[in-house]
Amino acid sequence: MRVLSYSHNLAKEEKIGWHRVGTEISYYKNHIRNQVNGNRFPDKKYYTLTFTHTFESTDDSVYFCHCFPYTYSDLCEDLQQIECRPNAQNYFHRTVLTRTLAGNRCDLITITSKDKDPKSDKALNKRGVFISARVHPGESNSSWVMKGIIEHLTSQTPEARVLRDHFVFKIVPMLNPDGVINGNYRCSLVG
Repeated sequence: MRVLSYSHNLAKEEKIGWHRVGTEISYYKNHIRNQVNGNRFPDKKYYTLTFTHTFESTDDSVYFCHCFPYTYSDLCEDLQQIECRPNAQNYFHRTVLTRTLAGNRCDLITITSKDKDPKSDKALNKRGVFISARVHPGESNSSWVMKGIIEHLTSQTPEARVLRDHFVFKIVPMLNPDGVINGNYRCSLVG
């Protein structure tokens, strides 16, 4: 559970991006209790995370985070790369499910093999699988899992072909793009 760090200087000078840092890492239940009247969890316990980090330079901007970031721009770039693959139109379809409050795309991805006869028994008997991620924008690890799922389902492996032949995958890879873009942890633009 080491934290991640990004240093502008390291990125510029040594081409090092996000990387694990920290020593003397400790995560423990502390003595603070939530005693606010009317709170849903009156006896909720709180925890403390501590770690030591030595800064390399006094003239640097350094960021810390819990999980490797995955941005809305990362998602758009990944989906565009898949759309550009040869024959992607035979099994990959991207459409706008809705526009967000800020006007960003909330994509719906359909992954399935396109049958020559859409009314054939094979096409009509496909079961549907729905997968979504990032309703909580701070859970960037779910985007990495989603990236792996989409990469696998759109690959040319025999397993991916069998899955596309037997199932229709409906995927919303980022349910809360506004929250992701604005750096929120649990909510959208309207809280």
